Amino acid sequence: MAAVETQTTRATSQGDLGSERAPHWIFAIAGFLLMYAPVYWHASQTHWNREEHAHGPLILLIAAWLVWQLRESLLRLSPVPKSQWLGWIWLVLGVSIYLLGRALNFSILEFGAQPVVAAGAVLLCAGRQGIQLLWFPLAFLVFTIPLPGSFVDAATGPLKQWVSVCAEHALAWMGYPVGRSGVMLTVGNYQLLVADACSGLHSMFTLAAMGSLVLYLKARTSRLHNLVMLGLILPISFAANVIRVLILVLVTYHLGDEAGQGFLHGAAGIVLIVVAMLSFIAVDAVLAWRSTAQQPAHA
Repeated sequence: MAAVETQTTRATSQGDLGSERAPHWIFAIAGFLLMYAPVYWHASQTHWNREEHAHGPLILLIAAWLVWQLRESLLRLSPVPKSQWLGWIWLVLGVSIYLLGRALNFSILEFGAQPVVAAGAVLLCAGRQGIQLLWFPLAFLVFTIPLPGSFVDAATGPLKQWVSVCAEHALAWMGYPVGRSGVMLTVGNYQLLVADACSGLHSMFTLAAMGSLVLYLKARTSRLHNLVMLGLILPISFAANVIRVLILVLVTYHLGDEAGQGFLHGAAGIVLIVVAMLSFIAVDAVLAWRSTAQQPAHA
């Protein structure tokens, strides 16, 4: 009877502590949303409407879902004075970056301030243990940051060239009459330009986010396994993008230009994501199976 009473009292005290800390979290979440509601609204009218940045809302929803899954553990945590001072430093730094971005209308700074502001709020509400618990959702917010234009311009050119070369060799191997001039592919009577959207840069960024999420959810204990999978994100993304270009070329060649540039053009982007994610999950499963198979059996 005494043991039951002790457990009941402990559970009750933990519930009371969680109830006491809930208003702090509500205040922190409300403040964060109040700050970023104008940013999200502006993004929904501008770059979130473009294919290369359409993953932004999805990243936010996934991060919010991950935090929600950890809510009970968060409510049990309380900060120490040192963590609170550190939290204020991070919060002031994040708000300063945010205000600078708002003043300059610079979305990279506005979105870049998200993980800093959120980390400051977590330190104030839950201390360093809260950061250890929420490290992935906080880091995941980095994928909402729009890629800098200068970086996109510098990286897009070589990527388009490599995609064009791979597509040319694949089509020639399949027996199609294909020629290439730079990033211009000629197949039969059609000429197709590998545009910036087909370079694969933004799709690599999106798939890097999804691949990181898969690794986090799988929670593999092998560091080598995780390093190998991280290293495979970009090659798998690039290969999937070549497949996307091949699909568009073949659709145009067999069904005409209207089919290649119409609905199927957008559908090819969906195929890209599906192929890359299925390939990533399949490789992860194979590596995990091989690791398990190579472990010595216990008598």
